[in-house]
Amino acid sequence: MSTLPSLKQLRYLLALAEHLNFTRAAQASFVSQSTLSTGLKELESTLGVQLVERDKQTVSFTPIGAEVVARARQVLASAEDLSDFVADAARPMQKQLRLGVIPTIAPFVLPNLMPLLRVKFPQLQLAMREDLTANLMARLHSRQLDFALIALPYQTEDLRVLKLYEDKFWLVELENDSSSSGKAIQISSQWTERLILLEEGHCLRDHSLQACSATEVAGVKGIEVTSLLTLVQMVSSGLGVALLPELAIQSGLLNGSSLQARPLAPPAPVRTIALVTRPTSAHMAEFEAIADLIAAASRQD
Repeated sequence: MSTLPSLKQLRYLLALAEHLNFTRAAQASFVSQSTLSTGLKELESTLGVQLVERDKQTVSFTPIGAEVVARARQVLASAEDLSDFVADAARPMQKQLRLGVIPTIAPFVLPNLMPLLRVKFPQLQLAMREDLTANLMARLHSRQLDFALIALPYQTEDLRVLKLYEDKFWLVELENDSSSSGKAIQISSQWTERLILLEEGHCLRDHSLQACSATEVAGVKGIEVTSLLTLVQMVSSGLGVALLPELAIQSGLLNGSSLQARPLAPPAPVRTIALVTRPTSAHMAEFEAIADLIAAASRQD
């Protein structure tokens, strides 16, 4: 049987990949630079390939080194999940977990979810992080998060996915902005030319564009904003229209404004709210329980 790399060697490799500097990687690993360098050379010897290209100014990874870094992240996450599984087996629902939520879901789900969680599982603590989907996925894979609440469609790769419920899109415009107010509408260039979008990186932007045909997308050249609140303010100012999820509308985002939400003609575009985690997570019982509570919280509106 061939010799296997150690977890310590893989941690050194990931530290170097993060910092791209031997001195800083050694400091982050709480070892001397010589110890880290030796460990990486031993790893290369064990695997029989060169992983790192070194010179006096820069550190870079060979193509196979970059692939080993990606696989090392998975191996370490699985090993740490195994350790957590053993440590937590005797105390289910009595720990701190880290939940990531995207900005277009967090303010509309968390206010209902947290009271339910405190009643159902008083000894379970959730540490929250609100961020864009891509950032949450990276943190989930690197084990900085336990779960992430996101909207599909989105590439979830090999993650465990629990689909919770569908969230329809509505067209939001100024009251009496169109002659057919109140009727279901078909997305066309009449609307896409005035469509206000969230900036790049928000999955809601992509979902809004997916609601339009390829021809209509080409006509989208409007304002881009950083948040749903700003988007609503721009529409209120008469600068355009927006596609908003039903979850936000039902939560009162339009209350006190001069805006109206209009249904879209079938088949109306939807996003799917989903909870995701690593397939090796030690917290599957909590994952499923929290998913049930999120679904229950959605029925309170």
